[in-house]
Amino acid sequence: MSKVSVGAKRLLVGRPFRSDTIGATRLRKRIALPVFASDALSSVAYAPQEIFLVLSMGGMSALAFTPWVGLAVAVVMVVVIACYRQNVRAYPSGGGDYEVATVNLGPGAGLGVGAALLVDYVLTVAVSIAAAAENIGSAIPFVHDNEVLFAVLAILGLTAANLRGVRESGAMFAVPVYAFMAAMSALVLWGLFQVDVLDNGLRAESAGFTLVTPDGLSVTGLALAFIVAKSFASGCAALTGVEAIHNGVPAFRKPRARNAAATLTILGVLLVSFLLGLIELARRMSVKIAEDPATQLIGAPEGYRQKTMIAQLAEPVFAGAPVVFYVIMGVTGLILVLAANTAFTGFPMLASVLARDKYLPRQLATRGDRLAFSNGIVLLSIAAAALVVIFDANVTELIQLYIVGVFVAFTLGQWGMVRHWNRRLAREDDPVLRRRVRRARAVNATGMMMTACVLVIVMATKFLSGAYIAVLGMVVLFVMMKLIRRHYDSVAKELDDSSWEVVLPSRTHCVILVSKLHLPTLRALAYARATRPDSIEALTVNIDTAETRSLVREWESREITVPLKVVESPYREINRPVVDYVKRLRAQHPRDVVIVYIPEYVVGRWWEQVLHNQSALRLKSRLLYERGVMVTSVPWQLSSSDGRAEQTSDAPIVGRWRGPEAQ
Repeated sequence: MSKVSVGAKRLLVGRPFRSDTIGATRLRKRIALPVFASDALSSVAYAPQEIFLVLSMGGMSALAFTPWVGLAVAVVMVVVIACYRQNVRAYPSGGGDYEVATVNLGPGAGLGVGAALLVDYVLTVAVSIAAAAENIGSAIPFVHDNEVLFAVLAILGLTAANLRGVRESGAMFAVPVYAFMAAMSALVLWGLFQVDVLDNGLRAESAGFTLVTPDGLSVTGLALAFIVAKSFASGCAALTGVEAIHNGVPAFRKPRARNAAATLTILGVLLVSFLLGLIELARRMSVKIAEDPATQLIGAPEGYRQKTMIAQLAEPVFAGAPVVFYVIMGVTGLILVLAANTAFTGFPMLASVLARDKYLPRQLATRGDRLAFSNGIVLLSIAAAALVVIFDANVTELIQLYIVGVFVAFTLGQWGMVRHWNRRLAREDDPVLRRRVRRARAVNATGMMMTACVLVIVMATKFLSGAYIAVLGMVVLFVMMKLIRRHYDSVAKELDDSSWEVVLPSRTHCVILVSKLHLPTLRALAYARATRPDSIEALTVNIDTAETRSLVREWESREITVPLKVVESPYREINRPVVDYVKRLRAQHPRDVVIVYIPEYVVGRWWEQVLHNQSALRLKSRLLYERGVMVTSVPWQLSSSDGRAEQTSDAPIVGRWRGPEAQ
């Protein structure tokens, strides 16, 4: 079984890497861009659509605000990119906003950032995969009818790819990400060229429909302002993933900070261009996206199935080349699947930092065979798959939970950077450097105010729509991490108590548990005698009188000098009589140590483990709680185990029974 499992693991993740080869897994900018920026890039496939979708609640008049909402999102995006260019240079260790907030605002703020980002990474996977299913479903009806299944399988595929390591997964994802960039550039440029230069009257399939509000009433005043604000909040989903580059700085090749900053600049240019280009093209082609197409789209045919914005744009733009349409929808769906790769990179890295700081289980800080944080990758995939199933892979519902966490991290991170520059300014005397620090502080202060305003808008417009679930998740995770840290601290304090003096036991008393007089028992007797204890005895529990008498007769006939004691068990229990006997020994001699030897089988098949060692396992779990009691397992390898070859060899084996003369 072990060989099969190891072989399957090697097939899945590849051969293991040595720890000293980690430098070879560092990423060039051209690979780092698809690894860390696929989430942010892919958001242009659904963020513009969400702007239109939310504004549809206000009817045709509200659609006039689409370019202004898009421009507002782009401004925030530019400021955030500028802020993070400074962050990666100031804090290149990979802790991201968690490190910035912890160092400058205190552990509580840092832990809040950590909880917010972990929740947001899980939602990144869920939203991206659900959006991928929606876009591919616009071209392939089978996927549309099985979106949850598609999403879960996509998550499993990403998990397997990322378990192979960051560098290899990056190389796998580079081609689709660059293909998506080319597809979006072709869609926007060729579409605008046809509309503006050729003036061929290019129209989306929904252009002829009339959009009305869900209740048929006109929306004005505060209601319209609320809808516009909510559309802005939904459009800000395009900013998610920017922080992943900050968290992933250690994965870049040297000079890491400079390469990360350059990648951020490239990402910012692409994001702003695609976001504004798609919004403008959709506006000129009169795209209509409704939350409830059946009631809001007047003039739509019966049974109309609303396609995504990308599909409604690509179909008429490339009407003469339908193959191109399917290529665009394919790479869009693929980039949305791969967008989750940003979270599969950022989540494990952040979790490893939190684990090193004792806020999460230490297993999350350990790299796997391929130098990836395998435990964090698996944990992320389980949480994201659960969300997809619970919300039925519905993008509109999932996106209500989205971006709360990332803007909490943005705001606290920029506040921390302002504190960082203030301290730097207090000890800097060079006039030139002081001017640079002031400029940097102004950029981060602007970013802090903008992201704080966005956070307020998001909370005000999305809280009751589902954002409260994300907030609740952050609070629960925050409290859980505080409790984990408290536990680790209390254990460390207990184990490092310098006032405790090591007191050696006065005597050692060995107890060998016996059920039958067979080879495992004889080996346990030999091992126990080899330790030269002060006293030694064998112990058996009488649950069947005939078998016990037979054991005693065989014991005496074999002339074994170790005394055999029999304890009665009128209720046919095994564990309690043994534990009670050991407790009595300890009570009679409190300064002695009792060593209990338990013979165990070593098996090679999983079902054999079910058939053997169950009593021994339960007994060990009871004895381990008794002070002054040591439990020693004496293994006996059965023929199905790998160790059988050693047993059957001619070489002498320590503990092999050699008859009465060995006593």
